[in-house]
Parts: sequence; C-alpha cells; structure tokens
Amino acid sequence: MSCLESQKTVMGGKDAVSPQKQVIFRKSSRDKALTIYLGKRDFIDNIGNVEPVDGVVLVDPAIIKGKKAYVSLTCAFRYGQEDIDVIGLSFRRDLFFSRVQVYPPADKPESLTHLQESLLKKLGKNAYPFFFTFPDYLPCSVCLQPAPRDVDKTCGVDFEVKAFSTENVEERIHRRNSARLLIRKVQYAPEKLGPQPCAETTWKFFMSNKPLHLKACLAKEVYYHGEPISVTVTINNSTEKTVKKIKVQVEQVANVVLYSSDFYTKVVAAEEAQEKVQPNSSLTKTLTLLPLLANNQETREIALDGKLKDEDTNLASSTIIKDGIDKTVMGILVSYKVKVKLTVPG
Repeated sequence: MSCLESQKTVMGGKDAVSPQKQVIFRKSSRDKALTIYLGKRDFIDNIGNVEPVDGVVLVDPAIIKGKKAYVSLTCAFRYGQEDIDVIGLSFRRDLFFSRVQVYPPADKPESLTHLQESLLKKLGKNAYPFFFTFPDYLPCSVCLQPAPRDVDKTCGVDFEVKAFSTENVEERIHRRNSARLLIRKVQYAPEKLGPQPCAETTWKFFMSNKPLHLKACLAKEVYYHGEPISVTVTINNSTEKTVKKIKVQVEQVANVVLYSSDFYTKVVAAEEAQEKVQPNSSLTKTLTLLPLLANNQETREIALDGKLKDEDTNLASSTIIKDGIDKTVMGILVSYKVKVKLTVPG
C-alpha cells in the first residue's frame, strides 16, 4: 500500500452577515441577586484583533445587602476526567483571569458600547456595565468530543464570564451567589490565501525499474465549515502492476500540548475511486470530500470548535499560531491533512 499526504488544508470560519434582530443572552444567580446580560456568546479573533466582551450586570441591592458584586473572565484548560482530581492530580489550568468590581462601581467607564447603552436604558439604575479584552496569546475555544457516557467530562479550552457577590473576594464563591455564562473565542481564517497545495511522490518496486508516480492537488488552501474539498489525483503507472484501489481521506490531527504530547488522528471524511489503473496507463480523477461533524457524531476524541450547552458546533478550525506566541499555551493544536492511498498487490 502506498500513500501520499498533503498538510496544507486549513479548516476555518468566515465572516457572516449580522442578523437584524439583537439576541440577548442572560443568566441569573440562584439567589436572584445578579443577572448577566450579553449580546453574543461567540467572539471573533481576526488574527489582528479580537472582539471585546461587553455586557451588563443587573444587581438587586436588597438581596446583596452590602456585599460587593464582581464580574470575571476566565480562560481555562481542562484535560482528562474530572473525577481524577480526587487523588490529588490537577488537570485544570487557568490560562487567563481578569476581574472587575461592578457594584458599588469602582470606576466610571470611559465609554459604553451601543449594546451597553441600550441595556442600561432598559434595565434601569441597578444595571452596571463591564468590559474585557482578550490578550493576544490566548487560544481559541476547542474541545475533544467525549464518549457518550462521559458527556460531562470534556477535555479542552473554554471561556467563562461569571458574576458573583461576596464580602471578601478571596473567599470561596458559592454557586447560589454566582451566575455563569460560557462563551467562545472563534478564529476566522485569514483572507489572504496561500499557494495551491500540491504533493507528489514516486515509487519503484523490487525487480522493476519502471516507476509508479502519484500527484495530488487541492483547488485552494483554505476551506470553510461545510465546504466540499475537491482533490485531484493523477496517477502515471509505468509498472507491470495494477493499482487496485484509490482512497482519499481528510484527517484531523489534534495535539494536546499542555500536560502531555498526545496526538489524536481521526478520519473525518473519506472517498474511494471505482476505477483501477492498469499497467502502463494513466488516470486523472477528482474526488470530493465533505468533512462534517454530523457524519462524525460517534467519533470519540475528535476536536470541536468549543461546545456550548444545547447548541450546535463544528469540527475544530485549524489552529493559527500568531508570531511570538508560545504554542504550549494553546492547549490543543488542530490541523488537517489530505491523504491519498493506493493499493497495489504484490
């Protein structure tokens, strides 16, 4: 069996037209003292800049009774099953943490976003704005799809906005006094495209001087979620052997770079050509593959674009590491490659 690989494929998201209707996400604490309001849960990293997190917290002073209210943004990496922690092994690492006091207001905000102005006008005098920016070095949201029996034990990078009330910020925060919303940091593929990916190789078999030549080309370097990938395969068979099978597949490679160097390679799409390549003949064939999460729902440890509860997601986008960033901070590195396999008997 022979194979050829091309690692130039990039999977990513692209800009979408913003809907006319503004959707508001909110979450209240169990004691009803605090309610978080956000205008969205996906924040876009365009390589050059990242959309800030802007929102509002509604405070009930009668329930807080003199406590202070805070909002925090946390980026955390989790690896492995949560129940392993009981033996003293920590598999959680906070990559970023920022906290601001919203009540009583510590500082007057320099400016408000349009969303914050609208929410403050609607919610009244007990609503307070908050604002966070992402540092350049943070990874994007990504998680490995768990087995059906381990749905609550995901591995990956997630972001959380939390509002809480307390008398002492160093004390343990009880769940009933806090409200949490998971958000996602999503990276869009760059608009500037690279060269057309191509790869080729030649084999010579034992006792034969005539080669078998294989070339594979993609139409472009970047493919978006849900977009079919066309692979053009050219085979020049100068040997006396018959190429019995031509198989093309897209593989996702997820490399866990924190706490381990585990690699998870999963086939996310595959196609086979029905034609055979007889001795001393050639063939050019284009096969179309469509990598979709819908076709890989049962595949364990496949990387996803960070999953929010009860919401759909995609196969994870390719990781784009910015200049000067330590890749070990990225948590999980994701890449895709196209592999062409030829089956030649004997």
